[in-house]
Amino acid sequence: MQPSSDAALGGVAGYPVERLYREVALIAYHFHWSRAEILALDHAERLRWVQEILAILKRQPAPNSDE
Repeated sequence: MQPSSDAALGGVAGYPVERLYREVALIAYHFHWSRAEILALDHAERLRWVQEILAILKRQPAPNSDE
């Protein structure tokens, strides 16, 4: 199913749809939130959660690390 517009997916008009999909996938994968819950977030809050997830991932040691 193709979205009719960025705004219809809870995004900002003119916001790249592919970027929205990546943000939703990242949040859903790490927090196990539903698509509806994530799309109900406003743009700024969704970006904030993406930033928090990326910060958590940066703090984790690499898989082959001896730490």
